[in-house]
Amino acid sequence: MGSGFIPFLAMVLVQLGYAGMNITSKLAMQSGTNPLVLVAYRQIFGTLSLAPFAYWLERNTAPRITLRTGFMIFLSSVTGVTGNQVLYYMGLKYSTPTIACALTNLLPAFTFILAVLFRQEYLRIKTTAGVAKVIGTFLSVGGALLLSFYHGNLIGIKESSIHWRYAERMEGSNPSPTGITLFLGPLALIASALVWSVWFIIQADLSKTYPAPYTSSLYMCFMASIQCVVIALCDEHKASAWSLHNHMRLLSSLYAGIVCTGLAYSLLSWTIAKKGPLYASVFTPLLLIITAVMSWTLLEEKLYVGTAIGSMVIVIGLYSVLWGKTKEMNDNDIVQETVIEVMNDKEKNEMKDLELQLYNPSNGNNYHVST
Repeated sequence: MGSGFIPFLAMVLVQLGYAGMNITSKLAMQSGTNPLVLVAYRQIFGTLSLAPFAYWLERNTAPRITLRTGFMIFLSSVTGVTGNQVLYYMGLKYSTPTIACALTNLLPAFTFILAVLFRQEYLRIKTTAGVAKVIGTFLSVGGALLLSFYHGNLIGIKESSIHWRYAERMEGSNPSPTGITLFLGPLALIASALVWSVWFIIQADLSKTYPAPYTSSLYMCFMASIQCVVIALCDEHKASAWSLHNHMRLLSSLYAGIVCTGLAYSLLSWTIAKKGPLYASVFTPLLLIITAVMSWTLLEEKLYVGTAIGSMVIVIGLYSVLWGKTKEMNDNDIVQETVIEVMNDKEKNEMKDLELQLYNPSNGNNYHVST
């Protein structure tokens, strides 16, 4: 199994987890759960799920936390967890899972721009790899917007036989967002993508100075738990709003905390350390496709021509960025190997010149040199 397959599989699993979270979280909100309370529970369960892995896998290898590292972890908690998730859940409340997934696909574009600004990525627009990354990023974003805002004709696919009856009971429980909420929802989702892209940049630097993804994720989620609980308490004081007797609230909190925080952030941190922030971010377009399939399967959502075309454009864009990134890394490896070969040849020539000088009778040298 190639070394590039494991990061690829990890990112696909992360998107699968997020797709399930979009559906369960939306249903929990429709059942009356405050999104800020949901975010707080997610961090609490995420912290608890990360603790055993951080202890058993990195208790002897995790570096000492310096003041700079602690500050970087704090910034990660503010941007990648608290800021990102509070904005995302608020946007999800005032929009739909499809729009939420679509606007999340602004993440690769934001990450690419920030990575270029912070010199973690280079445009290299004159190279084939650079052109592929730029075009792939625009295709991914364009496909996401097309999928969300253009329906077209209905595709004649028979209804799923495993429709989720719980979702059927939730239909119509909350009115559709109208007025100013139609603007606030997408705006919050765009801000969420921007804040999350900042986390990718911070994480790329943190992974180099503190190569312990489980431990850093544990501290990050612990800090975020405190932040999110304080924010939620400022908005919701009633004890009943924090009760987990509601089955969907409990399921959504556990799922989001264990799968989408504990597992996903560890996999993201590990992949960013291996492949860089852009590689991890370009997988977000897959979330749209997976969510569309799950929504059709479980929630009887209709599939349209725009969905199919947008999905194909997203896949093409995704492979374009991955191809460009892979080619760029291969080209760098070839350059490094060439430099090493040139240096080795230079050292060999210098040794030969030294040997000739030592054995040159005209210089009066008669030393024996063992090479």
